[in-house]
Amino acid sequence: MFSIYNLIFWIGFPFLVPQALYVRRTAPRIAPAGGPSAGLVGDGKPTRLLAIGDSIIAGVGASELSKALVGQTATALATSQECCVSWQALGVSGYDSTKVLEQLVPELPGTSFDYIIVSVGVNDITGLTSIRKWRRNLSLLLGKLQAHSPNGVIAVAGMPPMHGFPLLPQPLRAAFGMRGRLFDEVARKVVVKQQNSLHVPLDFEPDPGKFAPDGYHPSEESYAEFGRHLADRLLKKRCQVYF
Repeated sequence: MFSIYNLIFWIGFPFLVPQALYVRRTAPRIAPAGGPSAGLVGDGKPTRLLAIGDSIIAGVGASELSKALVGQTATALATSQECCVSWQALGVSGYDSTKVLEQLVPELPGTSFDYIIVSVGVNDITGLTSIRKWRRNLSLLLGKLQAHSPNGVIAVAGMPPMHGFPLLPQPLRAAFGMRGRLFDEVARKVVVKQQNSLHVPLDFEPDPGKFAPDGYHPSEESYAEFGRHLADRLLKKRCQVYF
């Protein structure tokens, strides 16, 4: 079934190219979140959080990074654990898995992290990265992050529901939605083979209120909701691994 859906996508995509080019040309552009790319939140035991990846990590759709996914996750961790979370974001809008590996991984600081958030894949979908390359890149990325922070817990954000992105017209929306589900299934299978890692699905109802004004990125409210969910899953995974 997996290979059938992949074949259907590639057979149909040439007919969608004009629509895809139109969306690329006319889509509204939102700048990444403002504010510093690192911060502190909470009091107590020091805890380090890294977020690495694409526009979700860059906070597109939020006014500042403290209100984007990394900041919201840090706040939720600090509240739950009564600790001081030192967070850092390494994210660039438009980066696919290859660019994250080549451009962002070399920028990792020397100190290891307790928790790591990874958001990557949507630009691989829209950039037509092959599933084989996606699987390879994600495996390499998780391996490098584990080597850097061997005691850290890594959460890989699932693919968002592209079948409901308001920006994308039909039938392009349906095609990318199908492609997104294929990529998400690959991510699940890659993550389950990695130590101290978990896949966190993004399976929410994609109503327009969940999105930023561009109809493509999350709203600040969505970042807050997913940040709390990520923090909860990260803490549960750490308990499973270390206790």
